[in-house]
Amino acid sequence: MSDWDFLHDMHDRGCSAEQIADAAACGYDPWEWSPSEYHDSRFEGYEAEPELIEIFDGMVDNAKWYYELTGRYLQIWGELGELYAEVKYGIKRHKPHTQGSDGRLGNDFIEIKTISPEKNGEQVLVKLSGNFNKLLVVKISQEFEFESRFLDRKNLPKGAGKHTSTSWSDMSPEG
Repeated sequence: MSDWDFLHDMHDRGCSAEQIADAAACGYDPWEWSPSEYHDSRFEGYEAEPELIEIFDGMVDNAKWYYELTGRYLQIWGELGELYAEVKYGIKRHKPHTQGSDGRLGNDFIEIKTISPEKNGEQVLVKLSGNFNKLLVVKISQEFEFESRFLDRKNLPKGAGKHTSTSWSDMSPEG
């Protein structure tokens, strides 16, 4: 049996030439696959809807593929970090461009910062004027692996001016 027998099955089921061509282009019959069947053990115990997990996983795969193809990173680090926080912890993100924090987890307002593989150091810069009581730092490796650490706002170093900074290595993995 060939890897392409599904195309003959589609023809036998009465699918159009356009549907068969689309299936040939992607390598499988997309009408036999549904998002509710999506399961990846990497996301066991995560808090998000399966569709959101699927979107996150697809974005990571596409970013990785783009890098492998071009040697350049897609500049989507902040969105990947926030989406990871939503998927892993169930953080409810605020509407786009909301000032003060990125989302809410229970009664806590969360500010999310992302350390990308392009960044030379492990420092994150945080606005002191933000309305948040926890900082979540998401670190993405060159292999597109994700780690995260929480820090209570009261444990942030005192900054001079409008910002303060903290380092990944200064944050406890337990938060």
